[in-house]
Amino acid sequence: MSGTEHASARLIDGYARLTPGPGPGPDPALDPDPDPAFDLTADEVWALEAHLETCRTCRDRLAAAVADGAPAVGALTEAVWADLAPRLAAVAPAPPRRRLIARLATWTTPAMTPWLAMVLAVTLLALLLDLTGPGSGRISLVLLLAPVLPVAGVAVSWSRGLDPAHELTTATPRAGLPLVLRRTVAVLAVVIPALLAAGWATGLTAAQWLLPCLACTSATLALGGLIGMTRAAVALTAVWAAAVAAPTLAAGRTPALLRADGLPLWCALLALGAAVVLARRGAYTAQAGTR
Repeated sequence: MSGTEHASARLIDGYARLTPGPGPGPDPALDPDPDPAFDLTADEVWALEAHLETCRTCRDRLAAAVADGAPAVGALTEAVWADLAPRLAAVAPAPPRRRLIARLATWTTPAMTPWLAMVLAVTLLALLLDLTGPGSGRISLVLLLAPVLPVAGVAVSWSRGLDPAHELTTATPRAGLPLVLRRTVAVLAVVIPALLAAGWATGLTAAQWLLPCLACTSATLALGGLIGMTRAAVALTAVWAAAVAAPTLAAGRTPALLRADGLPLWCALLALGAAVVLARRGAYTAQAGTR
């Protein structure tokens, strides 16, 4: 079910007959004459709830279906709202600063702040070493570190151990790939401007560091759908350090992979990673894929 199409009548009517319990299915007390044609699977319930959050038309259809087909559910809902309305009216609206923090919380987690600060500190240190190092022919540490700098932030943004609200977040209908991508964008929004400034100061072209940066980020997301974001980030960083960083520092020259000759390879890796992420988008909904 995409954001541009509406839920079918079977889904709406079936969901109207649901009641909280151990699993989807009508409650005999609320629906004394259940119809198997309206039974919904857990995946259908999950997809419909995610769709209802963004589709007013389907919410209105659901309200009408509840009123017509399950009056007991409608009566229960009205009773709950009658009890909550005075309490909600007594709650003062949140100040603008708290509303801003609440919006930012949908893009970041508390654990991301120190990690992003560390990434910025590493970028600044690499820039200082580049600017104070030897003359022509030197290896740019900014260029060498750029591909893996956002990887740590991506891992922390979707980590079970570092996010205290991870269990609650992954249990919501809208969790999964959209939330993973949103938090990844938040990481890149911090890392890319820092690298842009560092690249300008050291004379690097944007394509030299931006394509490897985005390619490694997409590779982390693609691998994270299989083994978890944290493990994917650790594995990718270790491979980069052993296969690229260490040989480059030992040889004392920039490898072809990080020169203009390597840009087509990075484009291909970026496209491949994005394709894998889209093909396996369902893997990011399961908590097993977000370890």
